[in-house]
Amino acid sequence: MKKMLYLMRHGQTLFNVLCKIQGWCDSPLTDKGIEQAKTAGKYFKNNQIKFDAAFCSTAERSSDTLELVTDMPYTRLKGLREMSFGKFEGEHEYLNPKITDAQKQYGDFFVQYGGESAQQNKDRVKKTLFDIMNQDNKSVLVVSHAGSIMNFTSQWTDIDKIKDSGFGNCSILEFEFEDNKFTFKKIINFN
Repeated sequence: MKKMLYLMRHGQTLFNVLCKIQGWCDSPLTDKGIEQAKTAGKYFKNNQIKFDAAFCSTAERSSDTLELVTDMPYTRLKGLREMSFGKFEGEHEYLNPKITDAQKQYGDFFVQYGGESAQQNKDRVKKTLFDIMNQDNKSVLVVSHAGSIMNFTSQWTDIDKIKDSGFGNCSILEFEFEDNKFTFKKIINFN
């Protein structure tokens, strides 16, 4: 049976504005982030997209976003959290290592600082999304984080196309799920 996954990034946060690394630490949505989430909610309503289930990470920025998009009950899951950046959490983004075109991700850089590798993050999010999509739901909304979404999505499509599209806060990636396989369909941006 063909199912739909709407994988959405949380709204803009204070740390996004301050250019701070935000993995497992949290910061509140800004006024712009609140408006972005409301705009995403209007998109779903205007396109008559309804969900059988909704999920988000355990970070407040994700649950706050989800609550602005829909008033349906939802489940918070640790498996949808952002990548852990260890001692880099809350630090300025200029401290992030440079990612080369060949790498396209951080590899295991953050492990030495108490964080997780890109592969650990990818495996965690992939397992969680497979578990979600193998439940008895045809249409699912998931609110997560940029790094986790990019690590997951890189398995199913060219991640450069996603980045070049203007992927930002409250962007939505639409996937089809059938025969235990995700197929990337499109991106919806509100920036």
